[in-house]
Amino acid sequence: MRLKPVTTEKAIMMIEAQNVLTFIADKRQTKTDIKKELEDIFSIKIENLRTLNRGNKKYIYAKLKKDFLALDLATKLGLM
Repeated sequence: MRLKPVTTEKAIMMIEAQNVLTFIADKRQTKTDIKKELEDIFSIKIENLRTLNRGNKKYIYAKLKKDFLALDLATKLGLM
């Protein structure tokens, strides 16, 4: 897995309020690769995937479908 979860205060607020998980990925990965990797590894469905390229990092904002809670996955990953 080439994705690293982000644990900033803003990322935690997004988990609680918007059902969005934040990750840092390699700049060479495409949105489809990232979406497939997240859905396969964590057995979730992603509603929307946004990316932000800043410096040498690519930030991924993955909004989960309503059936899947980001808070549950964050707890599994040890973010909360």
